[in-house]
Amino acid sequence: MSDTLPQCRHWRTEQDADGILWLFINREGEAINALSEEVLREFEALIDYAKAATPTGLAILSDKSTGFILGADIREFGQFTDLTEVTKSIEEVHDMFRKLEALPFPTVAAFEGYCLGGGLELALSCSYRIARDLPSTKIGFPEVQLGIFPGFGGSARSVRQIGGLKAMELMLSARQLNARQAKSVGLVDEVISRHEELYWAARRAILAKRKSRKPSLLARLSNFSLARGFLAKQMRNKTAQRAKEAHYPAPYRLIDTWEVYGNDCDAMMRAEAKAVGRLMLTPQADGLRRVFSLMELLKREGKQSDFRARRVHVIGAGVMGGDIAAWCVLQGLEVTLQDREMKFIEPALKRAGALFKKKRLSPAEVKSALERLRPDVEGKGVAHADVVIEVIVERLDAKQSLLKTLEPQLKEGAILASNTSSIPIEEIASALNKPERLIGLHFFNPVAKMPLVEVVIGAQSDAQTIRNGAAFCSQINRFPLPVKSSPGFLVNRILAPYMLEAMLIHQEGVPIEAIDEAALHFGMPMGPVELADTVGLDVCVMVTKTLGAQEEVPELQRKANDHIEALVAAGKLGRKSGQGFYRWEKDKPVKQLEKSKGQDTQAICSRLINAYTQECEAALRDGIVGNEDLLDAGMVFGTGFPPFRGGPMHYLKTQKGEQ
Repeated sequence: MSDTLPQCRHWRTEQDADGILWLFINREGEAINALSEEVLREFEALIDYAKAATPTGLAILSDKSTGFILGADIREFGQFTDLTEVTKSIEEVHDMFRKLEALPFPTVAAFEGYCLGGGLELALSCSYRIARDLPSTKIGFPEVQLGIFPGFGGSARSVRQIGGLKAMELMLSARQLNARQAKSVGLVDEVISRHEELYWAARRAILAKRKSRKPSLLARLSNFSLARGFLAKQMRNKTAQRAKEAHYPAPYRLIDTWEVYGNDCDAMMRAEAKAVGRLMLTPQADGLRRVFSLMELLKREGKQSDFRARRVHVIGAGVMGGDIAAWCVLQGLEVTLQDREMKFIEPALKRAGALFKKKRLSPAEVKSALERLRPDVEGKGVAHADVVIEVIVERLDAKQSLLKTLEPQLKEGAILASNTSSIPIEEIASALNKPERLIGLHFFNPVAKMPLVEVVIGAQSDAQTIRNGAAFCSQINRFPLPVKSSPGFLVNRILAPYMLEAMLIHQEGVPIEAIDEAALHFGMPMGPVELADTVGLDVCVMVTKTLGAQEEVPELQRKANDHIEALVAAGKLGRKSGQGFYRWEKDKPVKQLEKSKGQDTQAICSRLINAYTQECEAALRDGIVGNEDLLDAGMVFGTGFPPFRGGPMHYLKTQKGEQ
């Protein structure tokens, strides 16, 4: 064993006068720290050195301002094709972290920013953990979102550290805790407020030989066999309400592993290696890893400009406009909300207050947020806004008239955007003196839940303004998807034939419940009929007309169109009116599921998905988005196409056996 510190590319080391060994992770060439194979090999060499050198203590921190460790490097996951190989690789990391855990002197992980997945698993192998109280400090296990569960010893160590009930809830939900929440459950031992305190708090903890507190008796009892059997059944039932086992097996395998081995850390770790190894090779995990990469792709779209907004002006205080305004306020912006009269703005203010409370803002934070959302009937906020968004009725003449009056009021460099859901941007912009200034920012309903915004590029749209629009989307924590201006853009264009196919199937005598159940069977978050009711049947009619109707349509299609228009004429608009195809109670459709029995689910599903994917291929040929990855990203984050399938184009490739 060498008596000199190993030379590392990804770790900076120090030894101080108190005999403390300091390890600072700083992955070379990367903006964030992730545990690649090379990073881990260097870490193991440092642990071996520490074991031989026996310092006073070992402290692990980050040199990056972006955080501690985001997790394992999932880009390396795809290299595994053999179960024995992947299990062996996991077991090697287990051995590495066991070495850290077994060191005969205090070990401290001190961090700020992200401490997720493998980063938290490494920290749990230390004898003491310190976190800085920052909004950016996020602590948790996101692995189920990648089709696996914590595999570097985290499932076993977390249930031992904080008890089975709390640990399993954290892993099954992929919920991320802030520093104080993590301390309250026992994942973190100490919370500090300033960056420079990380070093001194770690030093104090080592010199005082502090150790992480043991879980309470109640927490330990949740790991006993009788409790595990009872709790595991409840966990399965709750998980089944959110995800089918065939679609998302990872949470079910985690529950199985804990139920059998939850009171034996070593045995659970061995079972963890085998279970996670098998999960990593599943097509579901492959699809979810792809979705993660698609998410990163969209994030990069928002980093091509340094544009930052402070003030936003929204015109139109209906459900969509009011919710866009509230979301921008929630992200820290000042917003003025305009409509014809105050009576149209008041409901939006009430919905905003409800959203702020739902997001667990304190009463003081709710008050502060509402102060940043100001009614503006006269539209005085236009001249001061960095972003102006039009969210009025989906009518070309109305939009042109409004934007024509707005144009002279805009300040230099401000973004002018329309939330149109289907009208080509260049048609709206034709009324402007500078048509290149207008872009589309198409949000989806409900705004607070749907993460995608289509950034619509008109034929004359200024390229820098498009980049600024994407940056604004990122600023408000939404994924920007650049799309070509064309009727329906991407999402609505693809949904239209999918929903039309559902209507045609219904005209053939198939109950709407059977149609929606077939879509759910495929993995869609809701069926196409329920989706039509949710969007609003009046909106569906408008989008259909905007996309353009053929002069002659097949008889079934005509009947389907007539059926929807008759419902709209009768005031049956869907969820917002309480009646559409379904009757709605407490914001949920009343379904007669017995009607779906005896139907050919697979045949219905095939027809629906064929209509959906054929339009995806057509949109790609027409250049609506730049490539297959962007199309897949748009349909996963904009329509809820099953994430475990990796996107519609990826799904088509897997069906054809392509790699």
